[in-house]
Amino acid sequence: MIIVEEQLKGRKGEIKLIPENLDDLWHLKFIIEPGDIVFAWTKRVRESSDKLRSDKEKVTVRLGIEVERVEFHKFANRLRITGRIVAGVEDSGYHTINVPVGKEISVIKEEWKEEQLKRIKEAEEASKRPEVVIVTIEEGDAVVGVVRQWGVEELTNVSMGYGKESSARIEFFHEVMRQLESIDFRYLVVAGPGFTKEDFAEFLKEHKPDWNVITCDASGIGTRGFLEVLKRGILNRIVGEIRLAEEAEYIDVLLERIAKNDRVAYGLEEVKRAFDYGAIEVLLIADEFLREQREKWDIDGFMRDVEAMKGKVVIMSTEFEPGQRLMSLGGIAALLRFPIE
Repeated sequence: MIIVEEQLKGRKGEIKLIPENLDDLWHLKFIIEPGDIVFAWTKRVRESSDKLRSDKEKVTVRLGIEVERVEFHKFANRLRITGRIVAGVEDSGYHTINVPVGKEISVIKEEWKEEQLKRIKEAEEASKRPEVVIVTIEEGDAVVGVVRQWGVEELTNVSMGYGKESSARIEFFHEVMRQLESIDFRYLVVAGPGFTKEDFAEFLKEHKPDWNVITCDASGIGTRGFLEVLKRGILNRIVGEIRLAEEAEYIDVLLERIAKNDRVAYGLEEVKRAFDYGAIEVLLIADEFLREQREKWDIDGFMRDVEAMKGKVVIMSTEFEPGQRLMSLGGIAALLRFPIE
């Protein structure tokens, strides 16, 4: 994320920014809320001034809309922001601003929440981190993905049938390597079942000695293999704390404690009761739940109070499996320092 300009008075004001990748669009989905004002250059249909002509033309205008709905289309690589036009053209009505990677927008809020400002800063820092690519591979099949903060984005796959001929196997390795050469990355994780991953890693050491290659066991390839790599914590060795790995670990601990009925609270009322006891060690909140609750009560103040009591707050993505599991448990849960009656 590129922060172009900040014009804030306290927590009120405008931040102008440019999303640099799909992660940034995902972040903006949870930063931009109904009631915000968003400005951007966009296409608008304008009818011809010639009454004898019925044709319409699209013109580029800078519109300001009052947000009503925000949608993240990760497969279309864009964010869609819909709302009522409040500035920029004479006519009223509604408009949808499509925000692809690289498009500058301005977001104006009556009050920027601490979590939203923190998310922007984290996105800005994340853009400076080295990219991690995972290739999951077995004999004749490979699936390549890049690690994003919302999950692993599958980029390409290679499938090549062959028998026992070593030349065909080497050609398969060459083709996977060619696909990887087209991706800008700094670290590569090679994962999969059997010995194919080790053989491919050795092949890369010979042909690409400057690449940083790490091998990892996985029982399958594709999505299944990607998730296994994340859960094994292999990424922590590469870029430090990865949000996805952290979320997967927390949800595993949460489910284990629920099964044992041990130092855990889930659901809003139970979590609030745990807070009254001062028992919350880690507060887990699904981002969708957070957004819903902001319209009902001061959940941001609640999170600040938890932190003031030396608790940790983790906001989990519902675009990824751990966050979805948390939503199924009520959207909020807590790992406790001690059991409560």
